Amino acid sequence: MPRFSVIVPAHQVQAYLHACLESVLAQSYPDFEVIVVDDCSPDACGAIADEFAALDPRVRVVRLPRNEGLGPARNAGMERAVGDYLVFLDGDDTLTPHALRAVADRIKETGDPDVLVYDYARTYWTGETVRNQAAAHLTEQGAAPFRLADRPGLLKLLMVAWNKAVRREFAEREGLAFPPGYYEDTPWTYPVLITAGTIATLDRVCVHYRQRLRGSILGTPSERHLDVFTQYDRVFAFLEAREATHPDPARWRPLLYRRMADHLTTVYTRPDRLPRPLRAEFLRRARVHCRRYRVPGAPAPLPVRLRHALLRLGLRRTYAALRLASALRRRTARGASALLRAARAGALRLHYRVQRCLPLRADRAVFAVEGNRGYGRDPGALEEAFRRLAPHVRTAWAADPAHHHTVPPGTRRLTPGTAAHGTALARSRYLVCDAPFGPGLVRRRGQVLVQTQAGTPLKHMGLDLQERPGVARGTDFTGLLREAGSWDYVVSANRHSTLTWERVHPGGWTALEHGQPRTDVLQRATAADVARLRETLGIPEGTVAILYAPTHRDYRRTQRAALDLERVVRRLGPRFMVLARAHPAHGGPLAASAGRVLDVSGHPHVESLCLAADALVTDYSSLMFDCAGLDRPIVLHADEPEAYEAVRGTYVDLRSFPPGAIARDEDELIGVFASGEWHGTRSARLRAAFRERFCPYDDGRAAERVVRRVVLGEQDPPPVVPLTERRPAPPAALVRTPAPLATVPQPVGPRTVTDSL
Repeated sequence: MPRFSVIVPAHQVQAYLHACLESVLAQSYPDFEVIVVDDCSPDACGAIADEFAALDPRVRVVRLPRNEGLGPARNAGMERAVGDYLVFLDGDDTLTPHALRAVADRIKETGDPDVLVYDYARTYWTGETVRNQAAAHLTEQGAAPFRLADRPGLLKLLMVAWNKAVRREFAEREGLAFPPGYYEDTPWTYPVLITAGTIATLDRVCVHYRQRLRGSILGTPSERHLDVFTQYDRVFAFLEAREATHPDPARWRPLLYRRMADHLTTVYTRPDRLPRPLRAEFLRRARVHCRRYRVPGAPAPLPVRLRHALLRLGLRRTYAALRLASALRRRTARGASALLRAARAGALRLHYRVQRCLPLRADRAVFAVEGNRGYGRDPGALEEAFRRLAPHVRTAWAADPAHHHTVPPGTRRLTPGTAAHGTALARSRYLVCDAPFGPGLVRRRGQVLVQTQAGTPLKHMGLDLQERPGVARGTDFTGLLREAGSWDYVVSANRHSTLTWERVHPGGWTALEHGQPRTDVLQRATAADVARLRETLGIPEGTVAILYAPTHRDYRRTQRAALDLERVVRRLGPRFMVLARAHPAHGGPLAASAGRVLDVSGHPHVESLCLAADALVTDYSSLMFDCAGLDRPIVLHADEPEAYEAVRGTYVDLRSFPPGAIARDEDELIGVFASGEWHGTRSARLRAAFRERFCPYDDGRAAERVVRRVVLGEQDPPPVVPLTERRPAPPAALVRTPAPLATVPQPVGPRTVTDSL
């Protein structure tokens, strides 16, 4: 008896059925059966199902003699299911990786509830993925399992079958089944939730709900959309039958009436559902239903009550007039807003032009990072050095308001797109950024523009992207050359960086080959700093913390984790945990924080994570160059190397010159850590060679050397501490003393750790 019976009805979804079934069979939780119901599909759905059944014994195919529709097809699958729980999945949707394992774990945690409700995301043909907007109802705190009366907000979720796992014995005992016709989910999900004795929720996207351009049932105009009235008749008939023996269902009438009115309004206003000749008939039947089932006690905002009233009264022309007026009002508001934005932009440009005519302020400096994010990275390290070594220069940090809290006291906060920001850009002597300053910036005589870049280049950048149009995506190379021509200085971490930047960003600038300022904090941190960071992150003493930080894949429309992190820590044992950090372009967390997997994608400073971790696992991220200076183990998870190098290109052949052990897949990665190879002699030797080539100046004083040269005018900056004289901190979990962090060396140079920690 499997744990899950995954029921997949298939009708005219041949283009998507492969992906659907593969998403199920690729699950890391193997205890399931798949029942594919061929609903007399005229295309190749049946043949595709047979192919999967021949390859995997967990797949069974059921054929219906004639096309019955989604409801009867699901019923046919339920009749043959033997799993503990029923999981429904439409033939054009997919399960997310490890979804069944997450569902199984949550079911076990909550004592095998009758129903488990999980989350979904809509996926579009563009590759965009949008999570369910009502997901907050899955995160409510409280005891679990519970009854619907304890969390009635669940009825505000999309009423579908495929976001729930239903205990089969419960469904059979209550006689729950799907009706025929469109909107068959409605008379199934309401009775399931109302009848269930125990319910639990899982705040995790387990299903990707495909939004097809055309061909979907709900997106095809048809008289079958009138079935919605019959389905709600069934819902209220269920309530009436249950009220005879259970007084509790009466409390749901007001809420169900409102949900019905909202649903009918949606069907009526969607142009892709009702043929025009049927609109009057639909409104007439909607009026009858609203009058028949309306009960007091269904509070709603005024606009919603107005829509319901128009529906109940059947005022079709009034409804159409109000919709037209609303559309005109929105269009007018958008036009006025566009005019206001244009006027504001023009006023800011004029203000900036006027400010450029005023004298420069030699005691002002403005700092920023790519995307106007919070304080940190190389500009943050330089800003701290400005305040420490050149206190006569007043510093300001440009960031979006959401990041102002990260700016340290004493540093002025600027919001891009404001007059104050324009004044600072026009009149400050020093401008420091790690990304292009923007086409609107005009470098004045006497201004000093310092470009820090985003670290040691591994993947192709700048002019080298001309040979890679798939990555360049319309890059303005003329503007890129104009931008590079305005720089005065470019901060470089090593000779490799200097040579690369000179070629891909040619200009008259001067290279400051003094090291990477943002790595200063790694060299200056003390044992107490490391211990405090590990405690803040919740890393138990003696635990080996692995920082997993993959890079962005330009050749994928959607990003996904290449590792099953829960499986990794489970195989490695209780001594290990993983800190998962997604690339900023990932668009969300890399993994769900659970057990010994902690998602730290929202942590503001990656340098802190490098200090707290005992090892780094990455693929093609330039973070490896920063961590190499820290001299802690680095393991490369080099999956898809040919694809990455063909699309993006790399300046360093990591397979020939790696910073540590290399794993080609997940099992090899587990083996690297389980065998101890990750911190063995060979890995240390590879890391030492890598460090010697790319971290020659990482002694904790890179930012100081830059400030002394650019601001104080010193031509001979402080000498670099030789690499052989530096003693970076060992991995905290591997220090063989009673106090694991006691052997971390004292910092070279100033002992103060920057505010980024």
